[in-house]
Amino acid sequence: MRKIVLLLMLAFLMFPFYASAETESYNWYEIFVRSYQDSDGNGIGDLQGVRDRLDDIAWMGFDGIWLMPVMESPSYHKYDVTDYMTIDEEYGTMEDMRALVDACHEHGIEIILDLPLNHTGTGHPWFKEALHAIQSNDLENPYLDYYHFAQSSFSHAVPIDGTNWFYEEQFSGGGMPDLNLDSEAVWDEIRHILSFWLNDIGVDGFRLDAVTSFETGNTDKNVALLTRLKHEMDAIHPGAFCVGEAWTNLQEIAKYYTSGIDAFFLFPVSQAEGWLCRSVRARTPASKFAGYLEELYKVLPDVTLAPFLGNHDTGRAIGSLQARSRPELAKFAELVLRCVGGTSFTYYGEEIGMVGSGDDPNKRLAMYWNDHDMTQQPPGVTKVEYAYPSFDQQKEDSHSLLHYIRRLNLLVKNWPEIARGKTKILYSDSHLLLLEKQMDASRILLALNFSSGDSKTTTVDASLEIKDSLCISDELPILNGDTLCVPPYGLAVLQ
Repeated sequence: MRKIVLLLMLAFLMFPFYASAETESYNWYEIFVRSYQDSDGNGIGDLQGVRDRLDDIAWMGFDGIWLMPVMESPSYHKYDVTDYMTIDEEYGTMEDMRALVDACHEHGIEIILDLPLNHTGTGHPWFKEALHAIQSNDLENPYLDYYHFAQSSFSHAVPIDGTNWFYEEQFSGGGMPDLNLDSEAVWDEIRHILSFWLNDIGVDGFRLDAVTSFETGNTDKNVALLTRLKHEMDAIHPGAFCVGEAWTNLQEIAKYYTSGIDAFFLFPVSQAEGWLCRSVRARTPASKFAGYLEELYKVLPDVTLAPFLGNHDTGRAIGSLQARSRPELAKFAELVLRCVGGTSFTYYGEEIGMVGSGDDPNKRLAMYWNDHDMTQQPPGVTKVEYAYPSFDQQKEDSHSLLHYIRRLNLLVKNWPEIARGKTKILYSDSHLLLLEKQMDASRILLALNFSSGDSKTTTVDASLEIKDSLCISDELPILNGDTLCVPPYGLAVLQ
C-alpha cells in the first residue's frame, strides 16, 4: 500500500493541477439586509442592524460582507433599482451607509454591494422618461437609447400599454427592463455610479448581478462588456474587488474570467446536484471529488475562485446536503468547500444551519438570532422552518455548527495557503484526499478524511509535522513516523 501511495503521489507531482487566489478577504458573508437585524423595532432589517452585528460577524471569522441590493426599490428584494445612488428608506439613510462602511473597515471587514447593471426597475426615472417619450411620440428623446425598444415583438419582449412598442425584459414579470449596455450615455451613468460608491462612500467593490444576461446567449459580448466595466472601475478606483454572477458551466465561466473581473461564483460546485454534494453522497467520495478538482484546476488555472454552497437564489445547503439531522455532514461540507481554494462565500444563516427552498422568499427567512430578536419574514413566504438552534443557543455550545464555522474561518485566515496557495492533488482513494497548497515559499499538506465513521491512514513524508487540524469530534489526527491517521470527517494540516 505504501509503495502504491508514493507512486501515485509522484505521478501527481509530475502532472500537477494548479489553482491560485490573490484576494484581500478569505471568508465572505452574504447578507439580505431585510431579514438580518432590525434596529428600530419596525420588523424590517436595516443597515444599522448590520452595523450592530459587526462584532458577531468578526467573531465568526468573516472578513468580507456582500450586501444584497440596498438601493431605492419598490420590491422586497430590491433588484429592481429606481435610483442607483440612494439607500432605500426601509434600510436607512446614506449616512447609515457611510457609518456602516466605516465600522466595517474598523473591524477589518471589507464590504461590497450588489450592483444590478443588466436592468433597472420600471420605476427608474430613466425608464419613466423613455416611456413618456414613446407615448408622446418624442422619438428624439435621449432616454430611448437607455433601453431596448422595438415596434415589433421579440424574445422576452413586454408590450407598452397604449402603443405598438415593446421593451426587453429578460427576467419576465419582475418589472425589470434591460439596459442597453451599448449606449455611451448609459456608460456615462455607470461611471458616475461606480465613482459615487467607490470614492464617495468608500465601499470595496461590487457583486455583479446576472452578467450572462447582459446580452443573453452571447458570451463574447458579455465578456467584452465586463472587460470595459473592469477598465472603467480600475480607472476610478484601482484595486476594487468584483465578483460576478455567471450562472453557467465551468467552460463558460473560464471565458468570463478573460474579462479581467476578479472572480466569478463557482456554480458547478454548489447546490444539491453540484460537485460537492454529489461527491459526499458518492460511494467513493474522496476520489470522486478529486476528479472534479482535476477538471476545475485544468479549466481554471491561476484565477481567484469563488466557491459557495448556496445563496439567495438556491435552496439552502442544509437541504441540499440532506443534513437536517446531520450537523457533522454540514460541517464537513463547509470544510471541503474551503479546501477548494479561493475566496469562499457563506450565505447568512448557513453558519447556524438555516433551511429554505422553493419560492425565493423561503430562501431568505429571518435570521434566527433567538426567539425574540428576529425580523419579520419576507412577503410571500410559504414555509418557515428552523432545523437547528438559534445563534445565541449555538454560541453557548462549543460543539455547535456555529462554533465549527468560526474555527474553520479562523483556520483559513491562519493558513492563507488554503485560500491563496496553488493546489496540487497529491493522492486520493475512496475516502482520503491529500492536497498540497503552496504560496510563495510556504508549502502545506491538507489531509481530508471523507469517511463519516472510520479513521483513515496513509503514508506521508516523515519530515512533516501536524501543525493544525479540524475535526467534528474530540479525536485528533495522529502522525507516527510516516503514518498519518485522520479521524472521520477530519482535516490535518501538515508542514
